[in-house]
Amino acid sequence: MNMHSPQHPTRFAVDCTLSYQLDAACDFIFMIHAATSHGQRLHSESLTLSPEATARTSVDAADHRVLRVHAPAGELHLRYLAEVEREPADDVTDTAEWPVQNLPDDTLAHLLPTRYCESDLLSGAAQKLFGGLPAGLSRVQYISDWIHQHVEYRLGSSTSTTTARDVFVQRAGVCRDFAHLGVTFCRALNIPARLVCGYVKFDDPPPDFHAVFEAFIGGRWHLFDPTRLAPLDRLVRIATGRDAKDVAFATIFGPARLLAMAPCIEPLVARHTQAAAMQPA
Repeated sequence: MNMHSPQHPTRFAVDCTLSYQLDAACDFIFMIHAATSHGQRLHSESLTLSPEATARTSVDAADHRVLRVHAPAGELHLRYLAEVEREPADDVTDTAEWPVQNLPDDTLAHLLPTRYCESDLLSGAAQKLFGGLPAGLSRVQYISDWIHQHVEYRLGSSTSTTTARDVFVQRAGVCRDFAHLGVTFCRALNIPARLVCGYVKFDDPPPDFHAVFEAFIGGRWHLFDPTRLAPLDRLVRIATGRDAKDVAFATIFGPARLLAMAPCIEPLVARHTQAAAMQPA
C-alpha cells in the first residue's frame, strides 16, 4: 500500500494498442477504457479500429465501460488514447477491520470464494499464517508483504486457468496471480477484497495491463500491490471485480490470435507545475 500520495491531482496519457489475427469473423468484449470513478476524471479519449469494424460501447452493472466489437477475418488493430486525471488518495484515519455485521451491503459479495479465489480452500492456511496478527490495515499489509517475499514473479509460470490455490502451491505467478492470492487470504479472514485492473508504467517486465488488489478496511477500500512493480499512486484504474473473470481486458469469441499489445501510460506535467515554472524568479 502506498501511504504517501501526491499533493495534487496527477494527469496521465494512456496509449493502448492491440493487434489480432482473425481466422474467421470474431466477436470481442474489451475492457480498456479508463474508469470515470474511484477518484479519476477523464479529460479526453479516442478509439480507432483498423480496418473499420462494427463496434459499440456500453456500461455494465459494475459501471465499467465495455467495448463490443464484431470483426471479419483478417487483421484487427485497435488503438485507445486517453488523458486521465487521478485525485490523490485521502489520508488514512481509520485502520480497523469491520465485523461482518457492520459491513456495507455492497461489500458482501467480496467475502465469498470465487473461481480464481478459493478462500474456502485456503482458509486453514490463512488462519495459520495471519490469524494471530493484530486485525486491521497492518494485517493486510503483512499479507501483501508475505506474498511478495514467498511468491516468485515469473513470466509464463501461470495460465488463464491458474487459481490462488495453484499459486500458493507453486509459489510463482504474475501480477494477477499475486493479486488473486491477496484477495483470497483477505476473504478467508472475513476482510472484503477485490481485484483491480489498470494501466501503470513499470520498467520490467515490458508494458502490460496490471492487476492489484483492494481490501475494505476502516470503511473504505485500500489498494495493495504484492508485486511492488510500480507505485500504486500511478495506477489508472480500468475495472474492478471479484476476480480476473470480471476484469479481463479482452474476451474473445472465435478464432483470434493476439499479435501484439502495448498498453502504455505516461505521467503528464501537472498544470500547477507548469504555472510555477512560468513565474519570474
